[in-house]
Amino acid sequence: MPDEIPNQAFTEITPILKGWSDDAKYRVKTDDGRKLLLRVSAIDKYDRKKEEFEALQTIESLEIPAPKPIAFGRCRGNASVYMLLSWTEGKEAEDVLPLLSKEEQYNIGIKAGNLQKRLNSIPAPKDMKPWGVRFGKKLDWKCERYLECGICFEHDDLMLAYIEEHRHLIQNRPQCFQHGDFHCGNLIISEEGEPCIIDFNRIDYGDPWEEFNRIVWCAKRSIYFAAGRIDGYFEGSVPDEFWDLLLLYISSNTLSSIPWSIPFGQKEVDTAVEMAKEVLFWYDDMKSSVPCWYVEAKKDGAK
Repeated sequence: MPDEIPNQAFTEITPILKGWSDDAKYRVKTDDGRKLLLRVSAIDKYDRKKEEFEALQTIESLEIPAPKPIAFGRCRGNASVYMLLSWTEGKEAEDVLPLLSKEEQYNIGIKAGNLQKRLNSIPAPKDMKPWGVRFGKKLDWKCERYLECGICFEHDDLMLAYIEEHRHLIQNRPQCFQHGDFHCGNLIISEEGEPCIIDFNRIDYGDPWEEFNRIVWCAKRSIYFAAGRIDGYFEGSVPDEFWDLLLLYISSNTLSSIPWSIPFGQKEVDTAVEMAKEVLFWYDDMKSSVPCWYVEAKKDGAK
């Protein structure tokens, strides 16, 4: 399939099997020696992929570290859509972080938070419905899917109750560009210790603070990185109202991850259920809106 990309000649083609995307991904080398990332998708995703490519063009214009858009179009006789991006050298943050000191982990988190803030500076389209309407429907859908999936975890009623008691917080929230899956698994760290954001296939628009809904995976890998990410985003001054809203977004994402995991097998289901239990522990069964890992990281000198 990579040989069918228009106006491109590749001397090396290496499939990339890691990741959750439906895209076929390849590391390719061109005849002029460049290493690139090739993503190939079904043609019914054309509009979505075009939006992703154009978003990467905007991100490049803002000089935010991310894959640079090279080429986009149809291939395989209009059966597929392709995207060529620059190759990002480095290692995944989730692999690098455990090898670093807590200070280095925190500082990379600061840099990641700064990048997240810059991404969120891209405005949402003016004709979008209010966030309270958009996310209100999503909240209902996520809770319904969880309740109907047949898999539950102990004390899930506390999380469901928290969502109902705090869903009013989504009213009158600003909206902006979102990466959609911002966590340490989608950050590449260069040899110089600089983070680069990858995998923009879940881009969206919404509340900038919702972008933190996957920070649980960062905290599981490094509480210092996760704390740094929050501090970097808010430049060291975290608003009190952030914590309640963050817990709302984490709760809704935690519940929805369980039905999402079912098609991928029991191992992924177990991972989703264990994360739900961990979230309850971090938040003292929903009695504290500031997670204990953030408090621990700050007490341990992350600043």
